Parts: sequence; structure tokens; C-alpha cells
Amino acid sequence: MQTGLLRQLQTANGLVDFCSNDYLGFAHSPALRDAIRQADTAHTDALTGATGSRLLAGQTDLADALETNLATFYKTEAALLFNSGYDANLGLLACLPQRGDVLLTDELIHASMIDGTRLSYATRHRFRHNDVADLAEKLEAATHQTAGQLFVAVESVYSMDGNMAPLRELCDLCDHYGAALLVDEAHATGVYGPNGEGLVVAMGLQDRVLARVHTFGKALGVHGAAVAGPVVLRNYLINFARPFVYSTALPPHSLLAVGCAHRHLQANPEAQHQLHDRVRYFRRCITQQLPHSVWTDSTSPIQCLIVPGNDNARRIAHTVQEAGFDVRAILNPTVPAGQERLRICIHATNTEGEIDRLVGWALLSDQSRSDQHRN
Repeated sequence: MQTGLLRQLQTANGLVDFCSNDYLGFAHSPALRDAIRQADTAHTDALTGATGSRLLAGQTDLADALETNLATFYKTEAALLFNSGYDANLGLLACLPQRGDVLLTDELIHASMIDGTRLSYATRHRFRHNDVADLAEKLEAATHQTAGQLFVAVESVYSMDGNMAPLRELCDLCDHYGAALLVDEAHATGVYGPNGEGLVVAMGLQDRVLARVHTFGKALGVHGAAVAGPVVLRNYLINFARPFVYSTALPPHSLLAVGCAHRHLQANPEAQHQLHDRVRYFRRCITQQLPHSVWTDSTSPIQCLIVPGNDNARRIAHTVQEAGFDVRAILNPTVPAGQERLRICIHATNTEGEIDRLVGWALLSDQSRSDQHRN
């Protein structure tokens, strides 16, 4: 509290959304909402709750059928549902690498992955963000330190920078050292791939990645997550992933919603195309109009303006919100000191006019700060 970092809940209050992870606008889609309502009505034998974990009373034919469909969609052998992406990452990384194994993680992985590694008995080392040479050095050293399994954990699209992992190079490196690659696809699911299957599938690497975590609360606009991978991995997680074993299962409504969201995704490919068009438009605008501002190197929907200093980032975010745009500040310690930022998320539903107004505000603000600096 003394450092001014006490977190508080804040609603958007009708501001133009440049904040949420609802990249395709599905959370606001009347068509998807109607499809979910119709699925609920048709599934007349559904309970209002799961009534227990899936190892007890919570197992249903509906969950089994959904996992089969998800495995097909994500081009893998099997899928296992979790209540959230946080649960999936926590369970996967806590139980899969064992004592005597070595787990190498990108220094910017999500907090849920970090928490999973902290619960693992494996030896953990971090490598510099997206630095394949640094990872190679650490893999080489690890091969001389242990006879155990090597694991590498990354995000495909990083949530606070918006840049992408060099997945092809990572696969080559993991193949060379016999390491298993684990990829969190939270911010790529629905956004990349021929049908929104994620960046791994978009690059044709699904057979070279041991496990992928796909979450449904971002671009798909619903809730829950799944780990995609081989059948043996699914069976292992059913027995040893504590967030799966000891959590009440997703209720039938959520399972139906996940299925509807995936069908809606396949039926509306234009949403993904429009999203990428809007991202390219935004990048052109900031390149032409804000050439001296510092942005993260991202071509994804996550665009970040570096505004060093917690107080400075918080103050500018408040000013942006007063101008009618929902943009939030990301502060230290969530990001390193000096790398505080405004995190701007582009959506398929954002208009070019909204982007023009946001960039125009940023241009005026940038000019105002320059004038103050000169004075």
C-alpha cells in the first residue's frame, strides 16, 4: 500500500474496449449467446452443476464427447479439460517434470506457469526471453548435469509483450537435445491457425510439441481450458494433475458453451481475418504517426506502449480512460522496472475510426509531453 501498488477492481463503464482479451468479440456475440442458449435448452437432462470432480461424480458423456472434438480440432491425439488456463498450467508443470528432471523456462512465462514450476520437484532454470542461443547453452549444460528428462516451457504469444516464441527454432533445439516442449497457447487460441487452432498448428508443429494449453476465456469468449497432447499424457494428468483431481468439474453449461464457441469459430473465419486487418491498421497508424514512441515488437493483437515508471503509466492510463478508451497500465512488478506500459488489445470489433481516435489522442499526448519537456 505504501508503494501505491494496492490493486483494485475496475469496470470499463462503457469505454471503447482496448483492454480485454476478447480478441474476436465472441464474448459480446449475440449469435454465440443464442447458440449457447439453444444448446442449453436442447440438453434437457443437464444438471446445473457438475456435482463433483470428474474422478467422482463429475464425469459425463458430455465432457468425454467435448474432449474428443477438441482433440480433433487441435489436431492431436487427446485433450483433457481444466477449469481454467491457470489450473491447466499449474497442473501440467507441477506434476509432469519429476525430481531429477530439468525444466527450462522462458523468463517471461505467465504467472500460472511460474507457479506450476515452483510446485515441481524438477530443477528449474530460466533462459533469456526468446533467446535460442541462451537456451542452447543451458540445455547443453543440463545434459551434463542430469540423466533425467529435459523440458522447455514457453508461451506461443506472450501476454505482456505480444511477441511470439520462435517455435520452429525451439522445436529444432528440443529435438536435438531430446527435450519435451510445453507451449501455452492462451493468446494464440482462436487468433492463429487455419481455423484458430493456435500458433503451433499454424506452423505445422503439432507433432513436435508434447503439450499445448488452450484456454477458452480469451478469443473464444467463454470459459475453461484444455491440455492437448498424446493419450499417455492425458492419462497421466488424470492421475497426477492436482487441479484436475481435486477440483469440481466444469458444469454442463460451460461444456456446452465451449463446444458452441468452437463451432462458432469455424463458422465465422471472417472474424479472425478482420482481427488481423485491424492489427495491421493499428501498426501502420503508430508507425506513421508515433515514430518516436517505444512499442514492444509485436504483430499480435497485444500492442504495448512503454511508459517507464509506475506513477507515470498509471497517470497516462487514467487520462486515456477519461478520453473514452479502456486502456490499462501494466506496472512493476508484473513487468520489469523501467518497462511499465500501456497494454492495448486490438479486437476484430474495433473500428478503424476508434483506432484513429486512440492514436490521435496518443499523438496529441506525445506532442504535449514533448512541449513540456522543451519548456
